Amino acid sequence: MSKKQDTFYFDNFIACAEDACRAAELLKKTLEDFQPEQIAGKIQEIHKIEHQADEKKHVLTDHLAKAFITPIDREDILMLSQHIDTITDKIEDVMLRIYINHIREIRPEVLELLEVVIRCCNETCNLLRELADFRHSKVLKEIVIRINSLEEEADQMFINNMYRLHEECKDPLQIIAWREIYDYLEKCADSCEHVADGVSSIVMKNS
Repeated sequence: MSKKQDTFYFDNFIACAEDACRAAELLKKTLEDFQPEQIAGKIQEIHKIEHQADEKKHVLTDHLAKAFITPIDREDILMLSQHIDTITDKIEDVMLRIYINHIREIRPEVLELLEVVIRCCNETCNLLRELADFRHSKVLKEIVIRINSLEEEADQMFINNMYRLHEECKDPLQIIAWREIYDYLEKCADSCEHVADGVSSIVMKNS
């Protein structure tokens, strides 16, 4: 297999992860300067990013179907591609929950949790940039550890946010709405960890 064919898969992983970072940054910008009347338009923007990520995934799948030899196992390529795509899907889901639950004001702890998600996304991009040369990478393991730590931080923030929500909010509908939003933000971090776990598995199988 040519080097160009080898790098296609790794370049696709990186490009899809960069889409997730773009979606996360759009979500941050939307929530920092939150204007409820503009949320429908922001959903269209983030869906466009999600659609572009889907198209990249489909291109990878089509390429894989025609490939005779692949740099790593086919099932690992598909697994990793799906995990990366899920990050963008979950970020879009956060925006959708804000819209369908008629959120009028953003709770400050949401922005704090979103910052952790953005750091997770950025580290996931860094991780995938190391994957093609994983046998010689000196930082890949450290990045995996950082992603795992960020996911644990997001878990703890979810617990703290839910405790605070039940303490401060007496409207059951608002509690349900914000629980969904916190939950999907935490799932964004989970999705990044799934990518990190997938990369760790690939490295173990091919070392």
